[in-house]
Amino acid sequence: MFEQIIYYIFAGLLIFSASMVITVRNPVMAALFLVLSFFSSAAIWLLLEAEFLAIALVLVYVGAVMVLFLFVVMMLDVNLAPLREGFARYLPVGVTVAVLMMIAMGLVVSSSYFKSDEISAPVTLGPGYSNTTELGQALYTDYLYPFEIAGAILLVAIIAAISLTTRKPRSTKAQQPALQVQVRKEDRIKIIKMEAEKQ
Repeated sequence: MFEQIIYYIFAGLLIFSASMVITVRNPVMAALFLVLSFFSSAAIWLLLEAEFLAIALVLVYVGAVMVLFLFVVMMLDVNLAPLREGFARYLPVGVTVAVLMMIAMGLVVSSSYFKSDEISAPVTLGPGYSNTTELGQALYTDYLYPFEIAGAILLVAIIAAISLTTRKPRSTKAQQPALQVQVRKEDRIKIIKMEAEKQ
């Protein structure tokens, strides 16, 4: 009973923070609400005895990805006025897509697959159970090839990102100190003698 109360608290906090991410107008506040939703998801995973996934979510997403998002959002200084102008124009399409998604989710959850009498309660595991060991054995035995394919795809994405950032632009304005030192005074300064004028 106590675990259900904690679950409903964090689930409500997750729904609230996720809705605030898409409704708040300040991008910095949206990123902070996304951090709150990550923490709520990590707490729910802890209730499901998935400690490794919860800690990985906090360390990777909150500790690295969201900090990067915050730096990018604060450094870009996005002009929000043009973004807010098109909100009312796309509101009917957004509401239609949201309603269709809610209908689809309702049909899936209300199906016979999610009936509580057919799903057995999770087995309580002893103190010697290691979630990390089970996850590692599943990744490197049953899902070895998909895991390696995902690693190769991520490696290709990293190489592509590095090659795009190191590519020199076509119009470079680099200084050449060797040519600057060879410049003479006559090349830069032109002295003109003019007659003094009286007012």
